[in-house]
Amino acid sequence: MFIWLASYPKSGNTFVRSMLAAYFFSKDGKFNFKLLKNIKQFPDLTLFKNLGVDINDKTEVIKNYVKVQEKINKIDGQSLRFVKTHSALISINGYKFTNLKNSLGVIYIVRDPRKVILSYANHNQKNLEQSLGELSKLSVLGGKIYNQDKMLDMIDTHVGSWTSNYNSWKQFKKYDRYLLVKYEDLISDPKNSFLLMFNFIQKLSKKELTLDKSKLENVLKTTSFEYLQKLEDESSFHEAPRTPDKKLIKFFKYGKKNTGKNIPINIGKKLEESFSLEMKELGYL
Repeated sequence: MFIWLASYPKSGNTFVRSMLAAYFFSKDGKFNFKLLKNIKQFPDLTLFKNLGVDINDKTEVIKNYVKVQEKINKIDGQSLRFVKTHSALISINGYKFTNLKNSLGVIYIVRDPRKVILSYANHNQKNLEQSLGELSKLSVLGGKIYNQDKMLDMIDTHVGSWTSNYNSWKQFKKYDRYLLVKYEDLISDPKNSFLLMFNFIQKLSKKELTLDKSKLENVLKTTSFEYLQKLEDESSFHEAPRTPDKKLIKFFKYGKKNTGKNIPINIGKKLEESFSLEMKELGYL
């Protein structure tokens, strides 16, 4: 059964996955980039290819979202599976992204859009005006996300706007299967953020999980932003994007330095006007 790790791009999804992968998929809680491969993304090209779906037919891919999830869960039985996504929780032409039969719940990671836009622009090598347009647009076609194993393999992910992405996943609230995690809290209080996720996972899985305090200490040491930056400098990160001439773009670039004050006043005002309701709700305004 899936526990979704959902977010708009550049909101801290990798940070959350790093913490959970280090704790649940290592013996000692010490993080390395290879551990992230235990948490696949959805949609993922290889999942559809392996199950015989025509990946060149976008309609077929969308039609098979739930069917692919059903097959994965049938193979895994009742095992717990964390799954990353940047997709909004929407239906496209009547076909749902997921359902309660395949989903235990969601950990939704959110970040102040004034900070998202800087990281988004760097990651996609676009200017702030272009990035503002993409954060604001209402189209369900949000872009393409790299496959984790083969950087050349790409598949459409229906991201939506920053607001539609955030609001869509609230559907899990009415079933008490929703946990909101703010990027800012991950940075300022990673231990408490992890414990909130750990307790939520325990509740959803209905399993008695014993917290390994020694392991957690290693998780916190090896998933700090500074540590991840150093790790990226020492060894390439397979999820880092590339420029058209194949040069790696630094993935862990801003971190605490990204205060949102680095953006021009007019860009900041447009973001605040467009997303004022959600930003006030989240305490960003």
